[in-house]
Amino acid sequence: MQRYRAGVIGLGWMGMLYDMATRIGDFFNIDDIDRPTPNLDVHRKIYHHAHPGKEGLPSSYAEAFWDRPEVDLVAAADRDEKRLQAFQERYNITALYTDATEMLSREKLDLVAVATNVKGRADLTCLAVENGAKGIVTAKPMAHTLEEADRMVKACADARVPLNCGAISTTHPSFAKAKELIDGGAIGNVLSIEAPRPGAQHQSWSYFLDSSPAWVIGIGDQQRRGNGTDEFNGPGGSDEFAGQGLMVTHDEIAVYFRPGAPHLRVTGTTGEIVIPTMATGFKLWQDIETASGISRIEVPWPDPQFVGPYGAIYGLADVIDCMEGRLDEPKNSGRRVAIALEVELALKQSSAQGGARVDLPLVDRSLGLNYDWFR
Repeated sequence: MQRYRAGVIGLGWMGMLYDMATRIGDFFNIDDIDRPTPNLDVHRKIYHHAHPGKEGLPSSYAEAFWDRPEVDLVAAADRDEKRLQAFQERYNITALYTDATEMLSREKLDLVAVATNVKGRADLTCLAVENGAKGIVTAKPMAHTLEEADRMVKACADARVPLNCGAISTTHPSFAKAKELIDGGAIGNVLSIEAPRPGAQHQSWSYFLDSSPAWVIGIGDQQRRGNGTDEFNGPGGSDEFAGQGLMVTHDEIAVYFRPGAPHLRVTGTTGEIVIPTMATGFKLWQDIETASGISRIEVPWPDPQFVGPYGAIYGLADVIDCMEGRLDEPKNSGRRVAIALEVELALKQSSAQGGARVDLPLVDRSLGLNYDWFR
């Protein structure tokens, strides 16, 4: 069995804390190394098993690495000594760093989790590639700006390093089953896709595209919400797209973004695949011949069915599958997330211009989004 050395950069919620504590909502400066840390249970039991697609799996990248028999979790980096100590106590690992650059240069890691705040992710992802990483997972959102996302995607593509950006529902094996059904003609030719928002943080729709976005129109966006301060640096305040809009691909598939829409709907000429909310599973409708003619009827969904939570274990599984030749690209790859980020920014531009058509790709790669304080 191939073995991999793994390390985690950033011991926040996705890096480690989700599997040791209950989420707290205190505001804090994202650059403050004395940010609040909840009471931690370093012996908290997580249910592990070898059958993705079920429930009870680890949520954090540290625990996901620890869960894989072929992965040796060997190091962690964080500026907070309290978190490093908790990591050492839970995993009995002593290669601890307050400088991620030092960890990457010294530990020769095969797998790296970049679970820092957003504005460090692009540089650290590229640095991990430079230091020989063979697979990378990051927390979400992927990056603030198009330039950062471009840099991450290019660095990983050039080095043939699979990049998964976010432990979101799309990483679940049931999404691969949905894509398999669609590609196999279960709902005929795809006509349109619908989602509540473009969601560069949590997108599902771009996984089902076989063609790149051509243009968008958007309306109803809102000003920055929450406790916003400086652009891309503040402790709070989101200006993610909050309106509704349309994106059309080069092969003329329409993707509609509408608040209140299901988590995902893919409509074809002879059927439909829907996941109403993240609390429900997939549903499949197909056109069936009945006594009264053709009717669109719900039919059983084949396993695996979507079941939450959908922690970091699934994105990691995709990355390892890519490294070992079983998969071409992670379901929530950096490339696909970068597409969602560009579409979201184009929708914001269109809305600001009164719903004007905006063609893609966007020329200004410095454009970006602010995210809520805890990102």
